[in-house]
Amino acid sequence: MSSPLKSLIAAGTKLWLDSIDPELVQRNRALGATGATSNPIIIADLIKTGRFDQDLQRLMRDGLDDENIAWQLTDMLVRQAQKVFQPVWEATKGNDGYVSFELDPLLEDPALNVPVAERTRKYVELGKKWSAGHTNRMIKIPATPGGLAAVEDLCAAGVTLNVTLIFSQRQYQIARDSMWRGAQKRVALTAFKSVYSIFVSRVDVYTEQHVPQLSPAAQGLVGIVNAKQIWQMNQQFWADKKLPLQQEMIFASTGTKKPGDPPWKYVEAFAASDIETNPPATNDLVEASGRSFTRQVDQLPPQAILDEIARLVDVQKLEAVLMAEGIKKFADPQKALLTLIAGKRKELAK
Repeated sequence: MSSPLKSLIAAGTKLWLDSIDPELVQRNRALGATGATSNPIIIADLIKTGRFDQDLQRLMRDGLDDENIAWQLTDMLVRQAQKVFQPVWEATKGNDGYVSFELDPLLEDPALNVPVAERTRKYVELGKKWSAGHTNRMIKIPATPGGLAAVEDLCAAGVTLNVTLIFSQRQYQIARDSMWRGAQKRVALTAFKSVYSIFVSRVDVYTEQHVPQLSPAAQGLVGIVNAKQIWQMNQQFWADKKLPLQQEMIFASTGTKKPGDPPWKYVEAFAASDIETNPPATNDLVEASGRSFTRQVDQLPPQAILDEIARLVDVQKLEAVLMAEGIKKFADPQKALLTLIAGKRKELAK
């Protein structure tokens, strides 16, 4: 009998792990995962385990400061995950098997107030630096003004991109159009691959707080509806481009945040297409559920619910609030990671 996660994959979903913990990567690869993503929270959690103290000591002996240690450790862990998924990348000729590497979140730190043009310049510089020499590394760049302005140049330079922190059709369209302009500047499109990470559960947290007038039938569905509508837009845009590789959505933030919601709520909603980056705990709960997943990605709620959502949800406000929160969640973990490394430096020096 097929396991729940294997049924999800059999339906057509690419399953990526929202972690680069070497042990979890191996375990989830065995469950069928074909890619992974990283971020500063994941790196910090791994440091806290103590499993990487020797690596930290080596980097400290090399004279690296806290910031460079953070990047070298991230690079090491992403490389290790890339090795696990490299056979997938080879078997799919570059259509799958990637590991995402997030660029410096402090570029978006409101406290630093880096000018937008400078952010864009740094994203282009860092994107080229951290992608150089890698086949199955995907550079993660945020759908902020500074990040979006870097997409065309990075794509034109041959960098494989994951545009993240997308909450609205507006952000998606800017990212996609910039990507396509960049792609057309390449000598060839044989290796052109792009993904767009649409955040789901955070949208439903937002509507619970800011749109309480939604009916019980509609509340809790806005994240799913929003992501599926953007998925449809993505399908339609690339349909006639005749590209060898798929340009896909990543359904991110798929762990449930509301008590009482089944852990498979978002996993099931997007079954059968594109990519899901699930937290390890979500994968474990889904695997233990005994459920079998079939195609749901193109199924929308009744028209009356769609009309209600369109009428009551101010998408411009939703994007503004969630981006402000998202940028904070983007920058703060990097600060916390640097503080953690500074603390480790003192601890390991004893």
